[in-house]
Amino acid sequence: MRQARAPGGALGGARRPAATLPRMSMLPSVLAVLLAYLIGSLSFAVIVSRGMGLQDPRHYGSGNPGATNVLRSGNRAAAVLTLAFDALKGYVPVLLVRVYGAHWGLGETAAAFVGLGAFVGHLWPLFFGFKGGKGVATAAGVLLALHPLLGAATLLTWLIVAFFFRYSSLASIVAAVFAPFYQLLIWGTSPSLLAVAAMSVLLLWRHQPNMRKLLAGTESRIGAKAAGAKAAAPPAAAHEAKARRHHKNPRKGHS
Repeated sequence: MRQARAPGGALGGARRPAATLPRMSMLPSVLAVLLAYLIGSLSFAVIVSRGMGLQDPRHYGSGNPGATNVLRSGNRAAAVLTLAFDALKGYVPVLLVRVYGAHWGLGETAAAFVGLGAFVGHLWPLFFGFKGGKGVATAAGVLLALHPLLGAATLLTWLIVAFFFRYSSLASIVAAVFAPFYQLLIWGTSPSLLAVAAMSVLLLWRHQPNMRKLLAGTESRIGAKAAGAKAAAPPAAAHEAKARRHHKNPRKGHS
């Protein structure tokens, strides 16, 4: 005797799993990428500079809100803090997905695109008018969390080029070119290769002005201080200096 078919088409009245299940499994991935983008949108070059009373790094040197340009202010502590926080905002979101993501169905591919989300946030930060940096430190943090060996190899490439040539931009360009090849050489064509390659392409694209300066011989070397960089004077000190100038040079008509 033939079994009756349910309206859904399955035998014995049991329905097949709804087609919405794959979409539901994508929700944690989408939310994780969006959250990583928001974290990446924190421009620590600007935040640290403001907190330490320095000029906005977007207004001197290359105009790039990154650690290298903050170093041109002459304040090494601010540059180190900027470098550390920019790297951490790429490292931490990826690490959290690698450690806790399995419960939500998030694997290596999701972790790679979470890293890409943080990187894109640094390039086009929501909280700073979509005008961000070039993403070198953030990309390094992403790679170190995604595959420590990949991150170490890419970072070592940067250090070697920077040590011999003293150009941060050249070191970043070379490291960006080699990163996808390291990924391909060690792990093959894994799904995370797409995210790594996308970061490299975007990083190279953001370095186009630096490429032109390198070719013209006008690119600034690591540690060179920008002419327009200066510390922002605290309001009280500025008021006191103004009062002293007024006392020394009284207006005409007052004796």
